[in-house]
Amino acid sequence: MSRTEPGDLVERGRRVLALEADAIGRTAQRLGPAFAAAVRLLAAAGGRVIVSGVGKSGLIARKIAATFTSTGTPASFLHPVDSLHGDLGIVGRDDVAVLLSKSGASDELFGLVSQLKRLGVPLIAITGEPDSVLARQADVVLDASVAEEACPETLAPTASTTAALALGDALAVTLLEVKGFRREDFAALHPGGALGRNLLLRVADVMLAGELPALGPERPMRECVVLLAEKRGTVAVVDQAGSLVGVVTAGDLTRVMEKTDAFLDLPIRDVMTRTPKTTTPDELAGAAVRVMEQHGIMALPVLDGGRKVVGMVHLHDLMKAGAA
Repeated sequence: MSRTEPGDLVERGRRVLALEADAIGRTAQRLGPAFAAAVRLLAAAGGRVIVSGVGKSGLIARKIAATFTSTGTPASFLHPVDSLHGDLGIVGRDDVAVLLSKSGASDELFGLVSQLKRLGVPLIAITGEPDSVLARQADVVLDASVAEEACPETLAPTASTTAALALGDALAVTLLEVKGFRREDFAALHPGGALGRNLLLRVADVMLAGELPALGPERPMRECVVLLAEKRGTVAVVDQAGSLVGVVTAGDLTRVMEKTDAFLDLPIRDVMTRTPKTTTPDELAGAAVRVMEQHGIMALPVLDGGRKVVGMVHLHDLMKAGAA
C-alpha cells in the first residue's frame, strides 16, 4: 500500500522537482549553434510565429505562443488538425513555425508540416527525438530530450514538457533582448492590468509641483526648519536662477542638532547635502523608487534639462501609486 505520511509525500514532491530541474539543466548544457540559428530565424521573420503541437505538447505550445506575443513577437497557436480544416489561413509566407513533439512522430503534425513546407515557412522543431521524422523535416532542431520523466512508469509527460517549455521561454526572452524590447514596450502590451499601469507610471504622474519647498543657500536654518516640518522632510536648495545646489533633509537637521545648539542661525549652505540624488519628470516611477531604496532617502528633487527644480517626488506617494 502506498505510504501517505507527510514526510513521504514531501519527498515525492521533491523528487519530481529535482528530476524536472535536472531536465532543464541538461537542456541548457546541450544548447548550442542550433539555438542561435533558431533565434536568427525568428528575428528575421517578417510575419508571425506559428506554434503548434498535439496533446500535452499542444498545451505547452499555447503557452509559448502567449509568451512570444506578450514580449513583442506576434505569435499564434495553430492546432495541427484544425489547420487542415480551414485554420491554415492564418499562416503567411513570411511566418516561421515552432513545432513541438516529444516523439517527433505525431501523425497529426505531418499534414501541417506538409502545408508549411509548401508555403516555404521555416520550421523550428522542439523535440525529444533529434533524429525523428519531424526533426528531419525541420530547418532547425532544438533537443528537448530527457533521461527520465518525473511521472512513475512515464505515464504522463512531465520532465519532457518542462524542458520544452523552458526552451520556448529561452527563445522568447533571447529574442526580446535581440529586438531591444523594453519595459515600456511590455507595459504597452499590458494596458489593462496593474502591471502595465505601474510600468508606464512616470515621475511626472506622481510628483508634487507648484509651491515647492525651496530656499536659497544663504537663508538661515530657522526658515528651513519650518519648511521641513510643513513639507514632509525635504527642502530643495536653489540658486537665484532656480537651479538645484543641494537639499536639506530631516536627517541633515538631526545631524547638525547633534553638533551645535546654535544651528538655527547657520546658513543653509553649511548644513545642506551638496550632491543630492535627483530624478526627471520622464523617469519611470519604478526607477525613482530604486534610487530611494538604494540610498535610504524619502524624496527626490525633480529637475528639468537645465537642473531647475520642477517638482518633488516622495516615496510615500510612489507607494500609493503602486510603483513600489
